[in-house]
Amino acid sequence: TTPVWPLRHAFTISRGTKTEARTVVVEIAEDGVAGRGECTPYPRYDETVEGVVAQIRAIEGDLAAGLDRDALAERLPAGAARNAVDCALWDLAAKRSGRPVWALAGLAAPRPLVTAYTLSADTAERMGEAARANAGRPLLKLKLTGEGDLERVAAVRGGAPSARLIVDANEGWSVDDLDRHAEALAGLGVALIEQPLPAAQDAALVGRSWPVPLCADESCHDRASLAHCADRYQAINIKLDKTGGLTEALALREAAVARGL
Repeated sequence: TTPVWPLRHAFTISRGTKTEARTVVVEIAEDGVAGRGECTPYPRYDETVEGVVAQIRAIEGDLAAGLDRDALAERLPAGAARNAVDCALWDLAAKRSGRPVWALAGLAAPRPLVTAYTLSADTAERMGEAARANAGRPLLKLKLTGEGDLERVAAVRGGAPSARLIVDANEGWSVDDLDRHAEALAGLGVALIEQPLPAAQDAALVGRSWPVPLCADESCHDRASLAHCADRYQAINIKLDKTGGLTEALALREAAVARGL
């Protein structure tokens, strides 16, 4: 199925504004038990709902023949389509075994975690207002766009003086922007700068150091990305739709930790 979810508020980043989330839900049934997985195709990676559905339809015969998660990685590239199928297979295995996915994966039991609450890119005044409305949250993530970004961050800091801040340019800066803003952002208490440069241009980061750690998002998809990222970033953002599912996401986390990211 392909549900469409309207967003409560328009969500703006450097690449544009969205008012809805279009998703693809996969269901895989076996012996009367159904596993479900979901993905969100991203235009940034040349994905569409129709294209993702076509990718999944193309392996229906393989799934019926018993395709497992390891073999799935050989049939579909990292991306949204593989994520939906991979997560459906995890869900199916969990339901058939009566054990939760975390136990099947050999992980510790889940515990509460602090997550970042994201503030959509807007005028400095409106972002400051949004920060005041969410000042009790411990971690805020600001979407930035380029011109006027320091004013935006200053307004958010004024509205939420106690929150830790992450800024995310979504590939919207140049290396000159990063040079110009990094020191000031450190002074405003920013803890992390996410994907400042376009992924195709991040070679400019090699051999450089910054007063705020840099995090790869669009530059890091799966384990094949790590060699590229290790000399440019200090952190990575792992997302199931980028990795192609939980299977690769867990492997990517382990490999990234081993590299000190």
